[in-house]
Amino acid sequence: MELQKSLLPRHIRMMALGGAIGTGIFKGTSETVSIAGPAVIFSYLFAGLLLLVVMSAIAEMAIAFPGVNMKGFIHKAFGTNVSFVIGWLYCFMWLVVCVIEVIAAGSFLQYWFPSLSLWSLSFISAIFIVAINLMNVKRYGEFEFWFAGIKITMIVLFVVLGAGILFGIIPSNDSDYLHNYVQHDGFFPEGWSGVFSALLIVIFSYGGTELIGLTLSETKDAQKVLPKVIKGVIWRIVIFYTLPILIICGLIPWNEIGSQASPFVQVLSAVGFDGAAHIMNFVLITAVLSAANSGIYGCTRMMYSLAAEGEAPKLFSYVSKNGVPLYSVIFSAIILIGGTFVAYFSPDRVFGYLMAIPGFTVSVVWISICLAQVKLRKTYTNLPSFTVWGFPYVTSFTAIALSVSCVAFAFSEQNRASMLVCLGMLIVLILFSAFRKKA
Repeated sequence: MELQKSLLPRHIRMMALGGAIGTGIFKGTSETVSIAGPAVIFSYLFAGLLLLVVMSAIAEMAIAFPGVNMKGFIHKAFGTNVSFVIGWLYCFMWLVVCVIEVIAAGSFLQYWFPSLSLWSLSFISAIFIVAINLMNVKRYGEFEFWFAGIKITMIVLFVVLGAGILFGIIPSNDSDYLHNYVQHDGFFPEGWSGVFSALLIVIFSYGGTELIGLTLSETKDAQKVLPKVIKGVIWRIVIFYTLPILIICGLIPWNEIGSQASPFVQVLSAVGFDGAAHIMNFVLITAVLSAANSGIYGCTRMMYSLAAEGEAPKLFSYVSKNGVPLYSVIFSAIILIGGTFVAYFSPDRVFGYLMAIPGFTVSVVWISICLAQVKLRKTYTNLPSFTVWGFPYVTSFTAIALSVSCVAFAFSEQNRASMLVCLGMLIVLILFSAFRKKA
């Protein structure tokens, strides 16, 4: 059995949005704003430009090599050892993200079920996500379509209501919010160094969009569909991050964000939604479950691709009658459910360590995609109808910028524990790829 080509353009669009719009916007924004102040908007815009180049590189290679997915491009460019390391590193990243998301879902569910333990609620969330991923890919796509739709609707509502309060259209307790942009040490309270310091967390927030590169095996007419979908997804992601952050920094002084209730809840409360906390809690649960859902998809499809190339146990390439890579899902489920046991320990500390890992890993994967496009361009039979603008300078600059971000991450004292985990995993994978026997 092979993977089914059942994903529609709207499924792919929402899967990319679902992977990128999760805890990064609903929880991560408070951290990025605390690092750079209102000027963090430039971190999101710059990361959006880097993302545009990465996604354009994926679209170009997809047209040049029909039927090949993201991991396949890296394999064509650099061979088995590099694709083995990047492929398994990507799986590791998504499993870490999924564990973070289901524990977050458990913590949000405790708002409604305070008598139940965090672990039990996280466990239930994990089982729910695994069940969705055992469905055929078209049903999975429908679930993710509606999951992501709820998040996007919430963000649009937040932007409209927040802008109404900000400009005095909707009455509130304060008549002059705009001064929040320039008070408290100005728009650039931490200078450009703060903008750059926030970049890696922003890249983590945007991470997941590259999932489009793994849907190629399950999408009809991927070569025609992908360029249009990518253009639409990029600007939506940037807008869905930048506009809420501008509104949050206007409504709440940047140095108070995180010390009060969720800014999303505050805006809803200000316009008279008495059930704002319940509405927001529902959206938060949907957001993190959607991100976990996308993560399991990305992990299982990457394992399928690894197995198809002989870089993972052949078992992981087995596809069930309904088009699901069954044993890849089972393996991911075991790790995900086992990972919920970290809820027995100090969740706050564990979150701090785990959240930095995906940012570094996403950067490494994006660098690999850019370098693969640079190397493979000269091997094309015909130049695709869709190409990266400014080749090879724009792609090379993107790879360099991402590399500098990784180096800065490595030398940051607060990321030391996360960096050791990332480097440890990289070293293990490199050694394993060097000494393993070919399947």
